[in-house]
Amino acid sequence: MKLSREDPEMSFSEIGLIELDPSQVKALLDSGEAVLVDVREDDEFAEEHIEGSVLYPMSDFEIETWPNFPDRKIVISCLGGVRSAAVARKLISAGQGWAVHLKGGLNAWRDAGLPTVTGV
Repeated sequence: MKLSREDPEMSFSEIGLIELDPSQVKALLDSGEAVLVDVREDDEFAEEHIEGSVLYPMSDFEIETWPNFPDRKIVISCLGGVRSAAVARKLISAGQGWAVHLKGGLNAWRDAGLPTVTGV
């Protein structure tokens, strides 16, 4: 899946902030094109998360330590999309240019009938 402003399936709620729905994120993850970074807290992540996601709590956010995955896009996720959008805005403000987040977060993922890992 190519990320492009011309893609009619993609939502740009503000300059640089790309919102993808769960099916779009799943396609990127399944193809190996993206990594999902979950910005919720440790206890929330342990309770339930999307398989393969990487935890980086918003409370620990620093641009200098933000994860880097060469050759893969980062999609940011949280519970409902508020924290992931906030982290995306911080990345954009720091000069990244654009950032991608899972619109609706884990709740939207679950509502779409997609699997999660619980109680780990």
